[in-house]
Amino acid sequence: MYAKPIIGLAIAVLIGALLLGGTVTAATDSADERVIHVSGTGKVTTSPDRVIITVGVETENPDAATAQQQNAAKMDAVVSALKKMGIPAENIQTSGYSMYSRTADDDSPFGGKEVKVYVVSNNVVVTLEDVTMAGEVIDTAVSSGANQVNSVRFTLSDEKSQELRADALHAAVTQARADADAVADALGVMILGVKEVSVGGSYTPVVYAEEAVYRSMDAAGSYAFPTPIESGSIDVTATVSVTYFI
Repeated sequence: MYAKPIIGLAIAVLIGALLLGGTVTAATDSADERVIHVSGTGKVTTSPDRVIITVGVETENPDAATAQQQNAAKMDAVVSALKKMGIPAENIQTSGYSMYSRTADDDSPFGGKEVKVYVVSNNVVVTLEDVTMAGEVIDTAVSSGANQVNSVRFTLSDEKSQELRADALHAAVTQARADADAVADALGVMILGVKEVSVGGSYTPVVYAEEAVYRSMDAAGSYAFPTPIESGSIDVTATVSVTYFI
């Protein structure tokens, strides 16, 4: 005889929860078990402890072998300079290599549109555990021969990501239980136990575009002052959905 008041109140609580950003429902399942479904979200804001930078060298020449040799020499200089900074070899990895031919541009040093040139591109990914070195790495790479900075991405190490995810999950479960307690109190029932739990979660890294990296370069293509790169912050989030017996 209490079915109608419970359902009506549950709908009212659900509407209020949606306005607050959560999800709460009360229901009776097929086995005549009365349950409350709740969801919670936890978020931890932190500073990134890893930066991944992609730099490259692109060369072109009417002779394919010459274009390839010039590219190899320049990339070797870039990698050597990065290693001299103390970056381990295992933190510098080739991410792409290509060679293709095209018709030279009008402003090409090799002639007009009827001249075929070969373009060679080589990219490496540099992973740093010290995010404050990002600007210095870009400056060093460019001054050593790199003419492409494809991406600068700040993220978290696996260890820090897992640690903060655990904190976010704890906050999510706490929020879910608080919602369930509030609903149970409004309904005049008690939480008897947990029927089931599902977990999800993600974090989003900060990405910087190439044009922002080159903003400090002067007209001659050299750096007039050190490249400023700000790491910003990252939100580690976790979500849970919990079904409680009432």
